[in-house]
Amino acid sequence: MSLEQLIHDCRNSDTKAQEQLYKLLSPKLFSVCLKYSRSYAEAQDNLQDGFLIIFSKIGQFNFKGSFEGWAKRVMINNILQKYRGTAVFEIVNDTIASEEEIELDDDSITLDYLLKIIQELPDRYRLVFNLYVMDGYSHKEISDMLGITTGTTKSNLARAKMILKQKIESQSGTGNSTAVNER
Repeated sequence: MSLEQLIHDCRNSDTKAQEQLYKLLSPKLFSVCLKYSRSYAEAQDNLQDGFLIIFSKIGQFNFKGSFEGWAKRVMINNILQKYRGTAVFEIVNDTIASEEEIELDDDSITLDYLLKIIQELPDRYRLVFNLYVMDGYSHKEISDMLGITTGTTKSNLARAKMILKQKIESQSGTGNSTAVNER
């Protein structure tokens, strides 16, 4: 069955089609949830909640652009909605740290470790870091999505990078760390 047919069947509340779509997209969307969640368990909850929203709003997908991209956006917006209206965002300081590239000579830093320390970041830093570095949103887009100023997004990004750098340097024990500055 084609993706287009699955989407049409899901619009008609076909549970078999929903199950197939879930199996098709859940691995990719779960990785999105892991990036934005504090823990594995929270990521699982966010995935389930996100799919409920995807199925309830699937009629809004207009077959322009990729469905996977649309579903990812719905998933991210669902997770961010949990933080809107809370006081998790703040300006760390008025002077924004310069964009510093961090390099690694040490192969002992694993992807699992990087994911773990990103998940350990305070909510405000983790969300901005993932939106900017991992998903490529601009500070303006992040500002609009989170209802905060671009200065706050830049400040929170700088602080997130500093925390990650410190954790990586302490893990590697060499004073060198991995590239966290993706852009």
